[in-house]
Amino acid sequence: MAGLEPLYAWARLAISRPQDALVCGIHWELIQHGYRCLGTGDEAGPDERKSELLPAGWEANKEVYTLRYKSKDDAHELLLKAITVEDSMILNVMDRSSQKVADVTLAVADYINPEHLDDFHKVFKNTEELRTRITSGIIAPLGAPAEKAKNEPESKEDVHWDENPLRIPPRQPVGTRAPYRPSPVNPFAVGGADLDPFGGRSGGMIVDPLRSGVPQPGIDPSSGIPGRLPPGAVPPGARFDPFGPLGIGRPGPDPDHLPPPGYDDMFM
Repeated sequence: MAGLEPLYAWARLAISRPQDALVCGIHWELIQHGYRCLGTGDEAGPDERKSELLPAGWEANKEVYTLRYKSKDDAHELLLKAITVEDSMILNVMDRSSQKVADVTLAVADYINPEHLDDFHKVFKNTEELRTRITSGIIAPLGAPAEKAKNEPESKEDVHWDENPLRIPPRQPVGTRAPYRPSPVNPFAVGGADLDPFGGRSGGMIVDPLRSGVPQPGIDPSSGIPGRLPPGAVPPGARFDPFGPLGIGRPGPDPDHLPPPGYDDMFM
């Protein structure tokens, strides 16, 4: 229960019996769930302000501890009454905003060592169970403050991979093309089509002989190298710049074999 130790040290002079120590622990659990203490009693007093500390005189009434709390977003205002009944403590909490009521009964001996009120490291026990009882018996029925819900991380499933330029896109099955997701209007997105290895976007400044729009029957990716590329070296649909002129299998003369106009004119 991080933070409870300095609170207990601050309130130590006012703690004279196990019920006082238990109220201190309950108070800190409410603080951890986004509430702040306003003061004691059923009605508001002058110059009240939210605080993580217990207010002056919080332990004055040993039969009924009455404390008021307010969430940090001001959506909930709680009235806590901790009633001592022999060796038990009955917590009655009402949310004044919604008029909802929650009740929890705690056995003081289950959470407090009465012989170690002077030693913080020994006075509390079963702190996880106490936290669970407060959460399930008070916080959940009355509704957690929005501040707590706001701190929950967003689902990563709602973020598209192309919204993060440093994130590796998901793999696509062999033989398929990555789906096209249009980029937002961004001056730095110019030329982005050239970065798509699958050619799924239109445009770009790189000339792709295999995607020029002109029918190219019989194109051999192995042109220009001795031997042949192994099967699957050029995935289906991938952009590929052949190693040499596309001469093998082309009908008609190879444009690279034709002399340029005026090649024999010394004045050209």
